Formats: sequence, C-alpha cells, structure tokens
Amino acid sequence: MKLSRQIPLNTLRVFEAVARLMSFTKAGAELGMTQTAVSYQVKLLEDTLETPLFLRRPRQIEFTEAGARLAPKVAEAFALIDDALAGLKMVQDETLTISTTPTFAAHWLAQRIGKFQLAAPNIAVRLQTSLDLSDFSREPVDLAIRYGTSGGQGLASHHVMRIDYTPMLSPALLASEGPLTEPRDLLRLRLIDPGDPWWPAWFSAAGVPDADLKGRPRTRLGSQTFEASSAIAGHGVAILTPAFYRPEVATGQLVQPFSLVCSDDRTGYWLVYPEGRKHQPKIRAFRDWLLAEIAADENIRYLVGSNMARSD
Repeated sequence: MKLSRQIPLNTLRVFEAVARLMSFTKAGAELGMTQTAVSYQVKLLEDTLETPLFLRRPRQIEFTEAGARLAPKVAEAFALIDDALAGLKMVQDETLTISTTPTFAAHWLAQRIGKFQLAAPNIAVRLQTSLDLSDFSREPVDLAIRYGTSGGQGLASHHVMRIDYTPMLSPALLASEGPLTEPRDLLRLRLIDPGDPWWPAWFSAAGVPDADLKGRPRTRLGSQTFEASSAIAGHGVAILTPAFYRPEVATGQLVQPFSLVCSDDRTGYWLVYPEGRKHQPKIRAFRDWLLAEIAADENIRYLVGSNMARSD
C-alpha cells in the first residue's frame, strides 16, 4: 500500500496548517482543534514517517530538514484539491437542472427557455422530463415544475399556470365525421382516453351530464403530448390544454370545435424547490424570469380574448 494512503487526510491537513502558521496554537484555532489534538496529529505523522518534522523550542517551532522539504509539497497538494473542488462547485453553480413533465417541457418551456439563457448567459440549463415527483434529497435536481396541488413540506411553491381543457381534433377527422353542431355529437367519435376525469367534467359543463364513457375502449397514452399527436394523426378527439397547442391550432393541425373551455381549479402547474435553496442566484434568476414570463403570457391571452369578444 502506498504510504499516502496510510496517512489520514486530516493529519496532513493539520500538518499543512502548522507548517503555514508555524504554530500549534494558531493551527488549532484555525481548524477548531485543541493544541493537544494538533500536537497528537503531528506526532502521528512523524511516527508514520519515522522522522521528526518540527523542532519544538520554547514558544516557537522550527522545521527539521524533512519538515522543510515536505511542507511545500503538502501545501501544493491541498491547493490542487481546493482548485478541483472549487471548479466542481462552479460547474454546479452555473448549471440549473430543471425537472418537469413532458407536456410542459415540449409545449411551453422549450419554446421559451432560450429567452432565459439570453437573460442569464452564465447559467447552463439541463432539462429532465418525468411524470414522477422529484426527490430533491436524492436526485441532482435544482427545481421542478409539476402538475398538482402545490408543493410539500420544506418546499417553496409558486403557482405557475392554471389548467384549462377542451376537446380538440384534426380538421381531417372533423371533415369526415362532422359536422359537430353540439357537444353531444362528440360521442359519435372515438375519444382518446375516455377515462380521463376531464371528459365527464367537460361534458357536464357542456350540458351533457349523462354522457356514457364507461363502455368505450380506453387507451392511456400518459401525457397530453402523446394524446395531441394521436389527435393530429386523426385517431380521435383529445381533451387538451389550449395554451399548449396554439401553434397547432394556428397551422391547422388541430381544431377546437366548441368554445367551452373548463378549468381545473383544484390543481395546476407549480414551481417548487427546497426552501433552503431559495437564495441561490441561479434558482432566484429562473424563478423571477419564469413568473414574469407567465405573467406576460397571461396578459397576451387576456388581450387576445378581449379582442375576440369585441369582434363577435
């Protein structure tokens, strides 16, 4: 076994402090140790090396030849370790890892994250998508944007977006199976995931509380992203959040057949992160940017809605 592996790192750290300060007392004060503990660690090192490193004189110490040769090498080694740790911490500080759902990532965040990177060019963004809740104590995740009812114990939470929903389908399916003159007409078509609780809630709000959805083939695709893709392909009607699919509606890939849009007031998208991280610059920067971007997006939706109401 190499000699360096026989010597505890803390023992070398004590020697480095004594050699730099040339004082057992000052080294102990810096390291939070008693003078006796410092002397013991130095003696342990000398015994392992089988040579004295300091000459103990009244009220002062001096290097032996061996101590003078060892001190700069140990100092250089700790400087390399400190540089490596500082470099790693800098990378961690400059990288923001965000966990969110595939739908929010694909249809909102990915389209805007470039704005954040322009506003904070020193922060690299790493995006992770998952339907599972993040465990901040075990996963290398800085913050999460999640669908639910807010955060949990020990988490700072900020409401990001209310969830709206309405049926959507492809123009081709509408042309072949239409017209759809009233909400009940949707029951003639295949509904993508009829077990989704949004369906009965929307039908009830549309005046069709007796909509029978239980006997229909049920396909669970796991996220709005996949359900929207299935709807665009003409495989049925999906119930989706309009704010996520404005480009698809604008380009004619999807059609919203009815103006009724319902809201899930109990849940929504939330930005969450551990309370202890709320002062980290990278988290504060992203939080402030995200909430400002959401507010601007809401203003645009309000103005568009007001103009549409006036044109009607």
